[in-house]
Amino acid sequence: MAILECKNLFKKYGAVEALSDVTLSIDSGRIIGLLGPNGSGKTTLIKLANGLLMPSSGEILIDGKAPGRESHAIVSYLPERTAIPIWMNAKQLMDYYEDFYADFNRSAAEEMLEHLGIRPNQKIRQMSKGTREKVQLIMVMSRQAKLYFLDEPIGGVDPATRDYILSTIISNYNPEASVIISTHLISDVEKVLDDVLFINNGRLMLQTSVDQIREEKGMSVDELFREVFKC
Repeated sequence: MAILECKNLFKKYGAVEALSDVTLSIDSGRIIGLLGPNGSGKTTLIKLANGLLMPSSGEILIDGKAPGRESHAIVSYLPERTAIPIWMNAKQLMDYYEDFYADFNRSAAEEMLEHLGIRPNQKIRQMSKGTREKVQLIMVMSRQAKLYFLDEPIGGVDPATRDYILSTIISNYNPEASVIISTHLISDVEKVLDDVLFINNGRLMLQTSVDQIREEKGMSVDELFREVFKC
């Protein structure tokens, strides 16, 4: 069974169509790049999958069920904006995740925090924006989820930190799970992707494997993206 399915999915905000007739299926054990220009519908799709928005019509299924309490137990979600309580310290945040998620691996989180030199008793409000983003990613990736949604996980960080974040994603996710990474920094993430979804103006333009792009087009994903979406 597919871990994520969309069937004739539409989402409208008033008269504006954010997603238009999206049909796709994603199997377990894949790392997928959700790629498109700004305003193309990537975040809307992720929010629908997390039950934060309701479809205007059509269907979206996580492990065969509509988004809800059951899907929240198997989906780990990194929003585009940092959304962790800044009054907590890192230890309290781990306590919170441990209480809330049965699949939270505390020892993995502690190891990553230590690697980055983040003290467990340091208040999140005292951290830089980049450090807060790293802490939130660590919490998300320390869950043994079936499906991970990462919305712009490397958007605001320097290249060295991007490499650390990508290695964190690769080394900590459940290999039987799938990871969906929404980003516009394609050349940075291409090396970790199995498949890509190209989306533009709310429509799915392409779903294929990275290997197929290289074999059939003789291009990198970044090169194909620039060709498809050139102004």
